[in-house]
Amino acid sequence: MTVLSVNVNKIAVLRNSRGGDEPNVVAAAKACLDAGAHGITVHPRPDARHIRSDDVYALSELTRERGVEFNLEGNPFAPARAGYPGFLTLCQQVRPAQATLVPDSDAQLTSDHGFDFVRDANALRPLVDALKSIGCRVSLFADAHTEAGRLGINHAAAVGADRVELYTGPYAEAFAAGSGRAMAAQFAEAARRAGDAGLGINAGHDLSQANLGFFLQQVPGVLEVSIGHALIGEAIYQGIDATIDSYLRILSR
Repeated sequence: MTVLSVNVNKIAVLRNSRGGDEPNVVAAAKACLDAGAHGITVHPRPDARHIRSDDVYALSELTRERGVEFNLEGNPFAPARAGYPGFLTLCQQVRPAQATLVPDSDAQLTSDHGFDFVRDANALRPLVDALKSIGCRVSLFADAHTEAGRLGINHAAAVGADRVELYTGPYAEAFAAGSGRAMAAQFAEAARRAGDAGLGINAGHDLSQANLGFFLQQVPGVLEVSIGHALIGEAIYQGIDATIDSYLRILSR
């Protein structure tokens, strides 16, 4: 079955908007795990707009105690700065089960594209090696909605990655517009290319209860989905337990 990793960035956004420690990120992660989520994802950014380094340390302890996956996302090329030691250093400090490399910048509101693997291969290779040397499974953020993105997936395998995470924002937009089937076919092609190259397949960004089931029906071999924005929004109306349960039922089908 595809596993569910809950991204708790949005809990930190709400906390930071007021200051203090509420809502508490670790408490929210515990609630998600208690409800049956298989792991926790966070994407600390250098500007600390949501998850901070201290959250990463605390969530690492929680996931280690619970024996579940901790998936740490970030841009490995972003320089360190006050309060942010850099992505590789964070990974060396907490040793997450999975490190997901994402080519975002401070100016981006959210992650919105995958790597150009042909252009970035030489720069990525030593970083992938360094992460694997400390025991991290390495996943690289990848585009599936463009021909260049799909063709570039072979290069993700060549740099030593274990998985790719298919950036599903374009699929979610197409699904909402009524053209999800055509877009899902492109993702299915990308997934087949990844599998042929020996890569595992993750998926994430704008997946929701409305569009996840169809995506998994159309795209083969998805090992893990990372869902945060929609899930936290749905939980406002449905509650964490009911929302996680709904996702688990979708995944089990």
